[in-house]
Amino acid sequence: MSLRANYQHARRQQGELYLLFSLGDDRYALDVHSISAVLPLQQFKQIPDAPNWVSGLFVFRGEPLPVIDLCHLALSIPAQKRASTRLVVVKYLSAGGQPVQLGLILEQATDTQRLLGDGFRPNPLQNPLTPYLGMVQQTPQGMVQRISVEQLLTDEVRALLLRNAVDDCAHG
Repeated sequence: MSLRANYQHARRQQGELYLLFSLGDDRYALDVHSISAVLPLQQFKQIPDAPNWVSGLFVFRGEPLPVIDLCHLALSIPAQKRASTRLVVVKYLSAGGQPVQLGLILEQATDTQRLLGDGFRPNPLQNPLTPYLGMVQQTPQGMVQRISVEQLLTDEVRALLLRNAVDDCAHG
């Protein structure tokens, strides 16, 4: 079933709509309200001295955006370049409350599903180093864990990525 057909089917179900993707063998959910676009993978401009899970920069609607390989961030393994690997543009609020966009490389990001908000339960093994790994929900296909875009980057990493994006465009 195509992504569009999955989306149309999900609209008829109850609950909030999520884009599902994989990190290793596990499934994760990203609230579609935080998504600006789902794109095929692209070539990225490298960012010198950035963490190894930063894939680089790309231009989206005229703006340079940093791209994070979420698999590399969470599991220290770069995402596999498959037909189902997508570049997902997400929006979040910066530390100063400004809306900012960020690219995420997500594996197997081709399905959507409606999940009930009250079906999520706290993760009993919350790691302070991974605050973006949110609550979990059991589905007929297995357990799904919600990703919090707002918790994805530390303030220091946000400042580094946004400063480098601006500097590279000014010189570029």
